[in-house]
Amino acid sequence: MKILNRYLNLELAIPIFWVMIGIIGILSFFDFIQEINDLGKGTYNMLTIFSYVALSIPGHVYEIVPIAVLIGSMYTMGQLSENSELTVIRSSGFSIKRIAYTLSLTGLFFTLFTFAVGDLVTPVTEKKAQQIKITSKDAIVSQEFKSGLWIKDNNSFINIEHVLPDSSLSEIHIYEFDKTFRLRTITNAKKGSFKNSEWKLDDINQTIFDKDKVSTNSLKSAIWKSLIKPEMMNVLLVSPEKMSSINLINFIKYLKNNKQKVTRYEVALWGKLIYPLASIVMVLFAIPFGFFQERSGGKNLKIFLGILIGIFYQIMNSSFRYIGLLNDWQPLACAIIPTLIFFSVGMVMIYKIEHQ
Repeated sequence: MKILNRYLNLELAIPIFWVMIGIIGILSFFDFIQEINDLGKGTYNMLTIFSYVALSIPGHVYEIVPIAVLIGSMYTMGQLSENSELTVIRSSGFSIKRIAYTLSLTGLFFTLFTFAVGDLVTPVTEKKAQQIKITSKDAIVSQEFKSGLWIKDNNSFINIEHVLPDSSLSEIHIYEFDKTFRLRTITNAKKGSFKNSEWKLDDINQTIFDKDKVSTNSLKSAIWKSLIKPEMMNVLLVSPEKMSSINLINFIKYLKNNKQKVTRYEVALWGKLIYPLASIVMVLFAIPFGFFQERSGGKNLKIFLGILIGIFYQIMNSSFRYIGLLNDWQPLACAIIPTLIFFSVGMVMIYKIEHQ
């Protein structure tokens, strides 16, 4: 039995890896074609483009693993069916449920692999890729308003005109209010950098409002105590879906403390936890297709079906995420419904085939 278990999982894992490599190659080629249009802007040369494309690969891996698992699983089940191996395996005492349990171990491996890549590797490489691209083009990180980035920090409102790729700041304006929301101070600083767990501001001009008196003060440098951390600037470089779970949790806490809307980031956080489970679900979903009668098509048709269903799954994921944000659905529901639908359909098909 152990030999058969090892054989089935190996037959499943190898095609999945090949499909993954193929899709990654196609996506990387498209990335290269897109970036070649910016060749020559600033110091954006061929070496920089190749570095950017290479650093973007982990993000693509995270996105396409469930699709690769589905296509690879459909191919494997079609191959085993064509060679009558499934018939032999069932006649040897293996039920469909036992086959599903055995192959779900491969799904579990790719679940852990997806989570590791998405939570540990992608946030780092995606940020580095964006830093290389922005720095080479002599650009700044995109801002939310023409006046720059606006952030609330307790009773202060901070306007940052420029966030640089290394998460340092320039042209910082801090408007501090008292508990009755009367303006107390306006602090303007040319630069800001985060060192030793605190912000250091340089070239500071400060205006102080004390009842009917107004005074000014100039400092070469000073320490700025704030709840804002450089990791929070990652949202400007990396989409919430590609941030690490820890950074998302910290950013959500920060937004809640400042009474700001967190739905988008909660959806992204639940997605980080639910999406990797799609690998197990895709294996279970693909297994019944191996037991369809041969006249329903061989492995080539099953590969084609796998591609279509995989694309449909990604469309469902994106649709539920955006529709959920627009209608203010529960974040967990937005993240889990597409995967839950596929899991339910797969289990129903396995049950029906098992009891035919």
